[in-house]
Amino acid sequence: MTGHTQNEITIAAPVDLVWEVTNDLENWPQLFSEYASVEILSREGHRTTFRLTMHPDENGTVWSWVSEREPDRDALTVKARRVETGPFAHMDIHWRYEEVPAGTRMVWTQDFAMKPDAPVDDAWMTDNINRNSKVQMALIRERVEKIAAERGASAGLTD
Repeated sequence: MTGHTQNEITIAAPVDLVWEVTNDLENWPQLFSEYASVEILSREGHRTTFRLTMHPDENGTVWSWVSEREPDRDALTVKARRVETGPFAHMDIHWRYEEVPAGTRMVWTQDFAMKPDAPVDDAWMTDNINRNSKVQMALIRERVEKIAAERGASAGLTD
């Protein structure tokens, strides 16, 4: 079995601002509540390899892994994958941005499989990712909309 999730949210802000804020990797610890730090390891063209470290979980465990991310501004998409897969056999992530009348729709799609010896299975991880994506997307919407209001960047959006 493999895991697949797709979550989306509409942010009342222009696509340029949503793109700028959500692709500023160095700022992710201020954008996402789950990340304690981001360390940029390398940049090659548009591809960035980086280490994400989470805040300690309820058991005090600190999870960290290396991912790579390649944005395509013209297509309004980002492809990412875990390089250090940890308990995952693979983890591929696709972000898509779309201009809509209310602002910007951001869609996250994750395709993955857990290793046979992982502490959880694909079904558990699917539920976990779906639950957490909704929390993180709501935080991102709140933070980006606040920036948009501060910059007066919401002008031009229609209902």
